[in-house]
Formats: sequence, C-alpha cells, structure tokens
Amino acid sequence: MNMPRNTAWVLWLSLGLLPCSFPAAAQSQQPPIGPEMKSAPPDPRETGASTPEQLPNQQLSASLSGTIVDPTGAAVAGARVLLSRGDQSPSQEVLSGDDGQFSFPNVVPGPFQLTITLQGFTTQTSSGILRAGESYTVPQIPMALATAVTEVRVVLSRTEVAEDQIKAQEKQRVLGVVPNFYVSYEHNAVPLTSKQKFELAWKTSVDPVSFGLTGAIAGIQQAQNDFSGYGQGAQGYAQRYGASYANFIAGTYIGGAILPSLLKQDPRYFYKGSGSKRSRVLYAIANSVICKGDNGHWQANYSSILGSLAAGGISNLYYPPENRDGAEITFENALIGIGESAAVNLLQEFVIRRLTRNVPTYQPATP
Repeated sequence: MNMPRNTAWVLWLSLGLLPCSFPAAAQSQQPPIGPEMKSAPPDPRETGASTPEQLPNQQLSASLSGTIVDPTGAAVAGARVLLSRGDQSPSQEVLSGDDGQFSFPNVVPGPFQLTITLQGFTTQTSSGILRAGESYTVPQIPMALATAVTEVRVVLSRTEVAEDQIKAQEKQRVLGVVPNFYVSYEHNAVPLTSKQKFELAWKTSVDPVSFGLTGAIAGIQQAQNDFSGYGQGAQGYAQRYGASYANFIAGTYIGGAILPSLLKQDPRYFYKGSGSKRSRVLYAIANSVICKGDNGHWQANYSSILGSLAAGGISNLYYPPENRDGAEITFENALIGIGESAAVNLLQEFVIRRLTRNVPTYQPATP
C-alpha cells in the first residue's frame, strides 16, 4: 500500500519519539527528590532487626577471685568470704576451697570490699574497683592468728575472804594507838574459822599496847592497894601485873576463841552505823548478851557470858587468899562485865569509830 509522503513522515516521527515518552511518564509519577528529603530507613518490622530501645541497658559483668593463706603461707580452707558493694546490690558469700581459693563470677562492676572471717583468725578485709568485663584477681590474703583471750575469774574461798577481813581489822586502832580488833565494820562479814578466832585472840594478847594498858591497871591497883595480899614495892607490882595480865588472857582466849569455836559463835561486835539513834542504842545494848552465830543468825552470847564466869573462877587460883571472891562475887562480876560490854558497845557505835584510823570501807547494816 502506498501511503502519502506526508503520512509516512508523521508515522516515522511518532515511532521515534515513543521510547522517550515512556520514561518521562514514569518519572512524572514519582515526587522529585530535593536536598531536604532523604530516603526513609527500612521498616524494622519488615527486616526482623531489634531497635536500640529493645536491647537491655546493662554493663558487661566482671569476675573476682583470690587466695587465702595462713601466716605460714599454707592455704586456708573454709574461710567465709563476703563480697559487699557501696551501692544497694545484695552481698554475696562463698567459702574458700581446699586450695584456699575463692571466686565470684558475674559481679557488677564498681567498688567492692571483701571481708574474710574464720574462727581462730582475725578478720581481714580487702577492697578495690572492678571494671566492666574485667577478671580481677585479689592479691593473696594472709590471715593472722587471733589473740587468745582467756577470762580468769579468781573466786576466793570463805576462809580467804575472812582472812582478808581480819587483816583489815588488825589495822584498826583508836587514835592510831589502841587496838580495836574485835569490831567489824562490815556488817555481813564472813564468819571466822576456829583458827582465825585464835589468831585474833593472839594478835590482841601480844600487842604492845595491851602490855602497856595492863601495866597501867597494875599501877592503879597498887596505888589503891587493891589486892593488899600482894603487898607493895616492885614485887607487889609484879604480882598485880601478872594477875591483871592473866585476867586479860583468860577473858580474851576463853570468851574470844575457845568458847566461840566450840559454840560456833562470832566474838566480834558488828558495827551498825545506820538507822535511828534509838535503834542503834538498843542494838549496842543488846549485843552485850547476844551475838552472831557462825550460821549468820543472832543468838544468846553464851561465849561472852560463860567466858566472864570462867575467867572470874580462874582468877581465884592466883589472887591472894584474902582477896579471892566467892561464887556470889564471881556472878556479880559477870553481871558487871555485861554492863561494861554494853557501855563499850555504845562507845563503839557512836564515838570510837570516829577516832579509829584505817577503818575499811564497809556496808552498813540494813535499818
């Protein structure tokens, strides 16, 4: 078929321009990309990748280990190792193995302190700083032996306590001179043994002041010509001195040692020192006829009463025949002795203590 020349030219032009028109059309369907627009990242949900927000926010853990030895360098097994940190993290604890080693895996990085304890050793500590991912080895930890502390309680026996109390009493002197041994300023003093009762009597009988007072009494008796059967002069004075000292010895040993040992009674006067004046007066007077037993109970003072009667009866053996007292006078003298004892007790309660030196600290009687 013959086309017109103009028609053929138009068809050729259309076919030549057709390939160029299709890309232009495709490009016209996409928005232009300018400098202010960038390509969007791929959707993670489509790729399956995790976003940064989904990853745990934690540091890499570290580990800690070390070795515990004794002072000789030998491994210490069974030591308690406590790991603690300055933050609020919980503490961890392990025991050292047979080789003395210990370890803590998965430890949060940061400052730490180790406390090592074991019976028989002193507590040891070690501290440092762990970095993320670090395997830290603590320098060898030597354990020092604990110092042995032994508590020794020395408990004195009753005899030893009583002996100490006697020693204190033997320092008691009125005006620092006259012995005041038979007074206890400790109301609850420990009872004396028989040996201690004789010891107290002996100390009293051989005290230099006792010899001096006996000499003064003998001098007064001679001046008043008491016991005239002894006569005067040096011989008379010596006999009076001997008789007076014999009376003193008999009364001290019989009433203060022999009978108290046999009857289980305490020969001492126990200072009251408290309560009303009336109660102290009655207490002092009553103690002329009552005393404490070795069992701590109050009872009739048989030792003192019988001691006075015995001493009076013995005195008849060495007094001149014309001056010897009969039984009636002996009992009268015993009653006089009780009255004298009451008077001395009153002085002890209200006067003598103030004049006595070296009085120990005492526990007064309960009112």
